[in-house]
Amino acid sequence: MRYRVRLSDTDATGRLRLDAVARYLQDAAIDDVAETSWGAPEHLWVLRAVRIDVVRPFLEDSEVDIVTWGSSFSSLAAGRRWSLEGDAGGAIEVDSTWIHLGPDARPARIGDGFEAYAEAAQGRPASTRLTLPEPAIAGDRAAWPLRATDVDRMGHVNNAAYWMAVEHRLIGREPDVRTPHRAQLEYRHPIDLGERVELAEETRDGRYGAAFLVDGSVKAVAWVEQLRS
Repeated sequence: MRYRVRLSDTDATGRLRLDAVARYLQDAAIDDVAETSWGAPEHLWVLRAVRIDVVRPFLEDSEVDIVTWGSSFSSLAAGRRWSLEGDAGGAIEVDSTWIHLGPDARPARIGDGFEAYAEAAQGRPASTRLTLPEPAIAGDRAAWPLRATDVDRMGHVNNAAYWMAVEHRLIGREPDVRTPHRAQLEYRHPIDLGERVELAEETRDGRYGAAFLVDGSVKAVAWVEQLRS
């Protein structure tokens, strides 16, 4: 896929934001499963975890080319990779894990017909295990009010909306996202419109972490740090 970087995709400095990247990735994935007949309504996919390595930030790029492919596979989940290249040198590498749901929106075995995807994964197993540490829940808290536009047709807060919160709270903090960085997000439970969301935040050794809390329960965890060469 090819996207034109629009004004609404960038911050005040012209950098392509993480939430815009998340929308690009989501659209590419949806188009891919639609072409392979592994999309809705028979098959649903929910994002479990994503790692975005901004190898060279998109600072002056006006277009981005995206390639996506299967990276891992198990009976209930599949991995997806993306490579993003900009026309002015930007480069991002992404890995993710998606859980497969049946028409009843419950985890379901992937079943027959997925052989081509499994072959592309070359035998690499897809793990749904959560690995990110939680920020200090007793630390700083910030309210994050939800908007109707944060919710998608699944009825939950969309993946990109989490990155909007991270982008906003990163202003004036480390790490500097105009330099190479890694941004990770793990989704534990969905967030619905009307719920009172708080961000428990922590800056540790130049890393920014945020836990998305509803009534004290951790719904998602995000960390952003400098990308080491």
